[in-house]
Amino acid sequence: MRYISTRGQAPVLSFEDAMLSGLARDGGLYLPETVPTLSEAEIAALAGVSYEEAVARIIAPFVGDALGTPEEVEALIGRAYAGFGHPARAPLKQLADNHFLLELFHGPTLAFKDFAMQLIGQMFQTVLKRNGRKITIVGATSGDTGSAAIEAFAGLDNVDVFILFPHGRVSEVQRRQMTTPEAANVHALAVDGDFDDCQDMLKEMFNDFTFRDEVGLAGVNSINFARVLAQIVYYFTSGVALGAPHRKVSYCVPTGNFGDIFAGFLAKQMGLPVDKLIIATNQNDILHRCLTTGDYAKAGVKPSISPSMDIEVSSNFERALWFAYGGDGAAVSALMEELKAGRFRVSENAMGALTEHYLSGRVGEAETKAEIERMFKETGEVICPHTAVGTRVARDHQGATPVITLATAHPAKFPAAVEEACGVHAALPKRMGDLYDRSERVTRVDNDLAAIETLIRERRSA
Repeated sequence: MRYISTRGQAPVLSFEDAMLSGLARDGGLYLPETVPTLSEAEIAALAGVSYEEAVARIIAPFVGDALGTPEEVEALIGRAYAGFGHPARAPLKQLADNHFLLELFHGPTLAFKDFAMQLIGQMFQTVLKRNGRKITIVGATSGDTGSAAIEAFAGLDNVDVFILFPHGRVSEVQRRQMTTPEAANVHALAVDGDFDDCQDMLKEMFNDFTFRDEVGLAGVNSINFARVLAQIVYYFTSGVALGAPHRKVSYCVPTGNFGDIFAGFLAKQMGLPVDKLIIATNQNDILHRCLTTGDYAKAGVKPSISPSMDIEVSSNFERALWFAYGGDGAAVSALMEELKAGRFRVSENAMGALTEHYLSGRVGEAETKAEIERMFKETGEVICPHTAVGTRVARDHQGATPVITLATAHPAKFPAAVEEACGVHAALPKRMGDLYDRSERVTRVDNDLAAIETLIRERRSA
């Protein structure tokens, strides 16, 4: 499998090189040259297999022999998911007629990011050991990616990790998960700005080729295709559990950076009978506005009780645009250039292609709180604010086809918001019970690219 950039000007790479590169050198995002498909028989055969076996089967055509023999890949996958707290890894729970919850919070950091990060941590380790390479991972997070990356890479001797997060705009649990690990190779950097500022600096670092090459820069944000690849798997396992390939299923996804729902789009391209992919946004609703008007226009980020969705520049939307524009890298590049001025307009044909696959909905702060309360009273389920955005939008799109809402984080990651909404204090699992007692290690930094690059140069190990 070869990988190409959404902007059409970067070198074509192997899976290994695309994974280690993260962002393409033309500023684009890597995608497989062709999307492999699974037959109905292959999809049906996923019924009853372990989650780890499903991972092996689904990623195989994307990775080839880049990760070793089938036996080595099997061992790698086993290590990735050994720390999950549920034997099914991603269990389904029924909420109502034709409405299901896919619990993606049983990983080490209690968020869906663990499904991808734990896997690519093992992928990176395998490839770096084989090549004798050392890299510097820099990530930007709105809350969950950072802790998942730190958990996956802490203590590895061939990786330094620097995570940028917006100071004061993540929950206390999210912050502590990033600032309490003791491993010397991980560094939490609190940036005076919002998530988009962090993400912009990350992209600028990748486009600073001197710095990029000097420190061996690699990225584990959802700009890295390996992240998206890992997330495809739970669409297949949940879809098969509800009758695929012989029955259609829809998904409602709380959406920030667009990587999670784009994985669902790829699952559909691979043959999973997906009816609707429903984008659920909070009050920072740029994606909903774009899908309903054709205008992708910045309006400023407002802090919310669902902070992982407080994003205006949804990086993975570029991948969706690439498909909508028929693989026209020049057109995508032009749109991304327009976005630097604050907005772009999607063409009529591309809008038709997008709305063929995606629907959307918006949920405000009061509605989110009300949904947490409603869910607890009617079902007994205590859900996080992001999940509540998803279940609220899903109810607006219910019909004859089953809808699966992705529960993206454990409610204990947002205890104050959850308790205010439904009166229940969501406790952390026992393995994390001392989180509030651990010492924190964090560096507050200005929203300044040169200063942060200097800090990374100084702190990464020789």
